[in-house]
Amino acid sequence: MPLALTMGDPAGCGPAITAEAWRQLRTDPSLAFYAISAPALYPSDLPVREIASPEEAAAVFPDALPVLVLNDVPDIQPGKPNAEAAPAIIRSIALATSHALDGAAAGLVTNPINKALLYGAGFAYPGHTEYVAHLCADPNSPPPKPVMMLVGGGLRVALATIHIPLMTVGYALTVPGLVQIGQIVAASLRRDFGVAAPRIAFTGLNPHAGEDGTIGKEEISVINPAAHALRLSGVDMSDARPGDTVFAEALSGAYDAVIAMTHDQGLIPVKTLDMWGGVNVTLGLPVVRTSPDHGTAYDAAAAGTTRPDSLIAAIRLAAAMAKTRANAS
Repeated sequence: MPLALTMGDPAGCGPAITAEAWRQLRTDPSLAFYAISAPALYPSDLPVREIASPEEAAAVFPDALPVLVLNDVPDIQPGKPNAEAAPAIIRSIALATSHALDGAAAGLVTNPINKALLYGAGFAYPGHTEYVAHLCADPNSPPPKPVMMLVGGGLRVALATIHIPLMTVGYALTVPGLVQIGQIVAASLRRDFGVAAPRIAFTGLNPHAGEDGTIGKEEISVINPAAHALRLSGVDMSDARPGDTVFAEALSGAYDAVIAMTHDQGLIPVKTLDMWGGVNVTLGLPVVRTSPDHGTAYDAAAAGTTRPDSLIAAIRLAAAMAKTRANAS
């Protein structure tokens, strides 16, 4: 079953890195994918074939990039975002998610978007992740809780908080919230990564994990109680570990994943170890969803200097996760 690739912002890096990903992966049928996009976006020397449904993609993939056509994509110049493309960008995400939910696609890999470009078209979500979670919601239930995990450089790092000011992180951390994130990460490690008995570490928020409360109280009042509750529920979760050593511990094999308290605390080690090949994974969804760990790269798109490394890694990881899920079921 193929993966669905969204178009992303057509003025950004998405078309170029999708084309190069196809060139590099076309001989491997286990990595077959199709783009929900416009054929005109791709280089003129790239073989492109229009498909009417995801079921046609696998047969086409060895010889041409399969494209499920969006007819409302305006003329685009690389590096120059066009607000008229916003409806098509949003529709590409919605279609890819629908195909994954229906079982027509093994999962979705989302090319980068510029959220500000979409707001004028009625996009009411903070980003990709929240929109995909909304699309995955049962009409009679609240949307699933999405958890952001970065995979790269030998690390799996989930985030307890994401895009909030650093000074507000301490107020945002709660025992129930951390327990929920820990449970989602543990379940995903088993279901998506094939880790039978996951070992997970919380980072501390403060230097030296608070040093028994002498450099901050969040570890004592929030993080460690959450870890205790998770252990009672059967999750192998550490108390808060110092942020300056826990990632080295994970690399040495002590932990299968780390849950970092802040965005930069978690992303710095992953991007330092693997700047170009990191992957953004959304945990807690009923579908597999990965994405390159970078933005639209308008300047690189205009200059023709885009790199496909992260998209290729995202495709490989999505295919592996989908296979692990299928085998588990």
